[in-house]
Amino acid sequence: MKNKVTIIGAGSVGAATAYSLLSRDVASEVVLIDINTEKALGEALDIKQATPFLDNCDIYAGSYSDAVGSDVVIITSGIGRRPGQTRLELVQTNVGIIKSIATEIVKYAPNALYILVANPVDILTYAFIKYTGLPKNQVFGTGTVLDTIRLRTRLAEIYHVNKGQVHANVLGEHGDSSFVAWSTATIAGVPLDEYTSAIATPMNFSTEYKREDVETYVKKSGGKIISRKGCTVYGIATTSMHIVKTLKGDAETALTVSSLHEGEYGLKDICLSSLSLVDSNGVKSIITQKLSDDEMRRLYASAEALRTVMNGVTF
Repeated sequence: MKNKVTIIGAGSVGAATAYSLLSRDVASEVVLIDINTEKALGEALDIKQATPFLDNCDIYAGSYSDAVGSDVVIITSGIGRRPGQTRLELVQTNVGIIKSIATEIVKYAPNALYILVANPVDILTYAFIKYTGLPKNQVFGTGTVLDTIRLRTRLAEIYHVNKGQVHANVLGEHGDSSFVAWSTATIAGVPLDEYTSAIATPMNFSTEYKREDVETYVKKSGGKIISRKGCTVYGIATTSMHIVKTLKGDAETALTVSSLHEGEYGLKDICLSSLSLVDSNGVKSIITQKLSDDEMRRLYASAEALRTVMNGVTF
């Protein structure tokens, strides 16, 4: 099946995303667009020369007009987060960048599904919808999908289980006000609270931990990576690839993407992450799973944190 993907932004994340798409046979054609045309040309050529060992695919650098016929457009362009800087501090500059991109790209790919990656992703997703007027199913952000796989990685380490057996989600803002929906977390279908006691054979390892420490691990991982190597790349690139893979398939998949809420959970006119049902047409519906009272409080607090920042932004 052909699947044309345009990536706007050929920096570390954009290039890694392009390679992930092609190496996993998720895209048959990738267009790299960047204001730094030489960088885009270099990245495209570097990846193109790896394609003889990959499946039938192509990659090239181009301009907005080359996005015609794209099935998916991934937007990674934006000023990166500096060490010690929060995602929300990036907001006004990156909103301006998104505005300049939105007015151009939709001319050539009005029917594409748009995935926002740049931070602060929730606000940029909202801005892109506002600037383009596209239906809300067509536009969403990576949201807390990356946070969620960080969470599942840590819980798998603690419980000594296969990562694929861990089902737990991070909701809210992709940032400091996010939270873990512990009440819905399971391992192999067993509620997390019951898992250890449900193992009939005694195990020689401890699963004692503080949930707040796990949440800190999830929230601070990005900052630690940035302080050590300058940017986060592989987690978000693989996250983007996985979302595109989901869009390419026929089955509906629940993902914690950042989508526009219009009354779900009582939240209106704001983008943030709760579980969303995603298929080949984009976001089909938000899943209003039952959350605990404390989790609902934290969801509203996360929305309020975003709203406070949005109120200071010129859209």
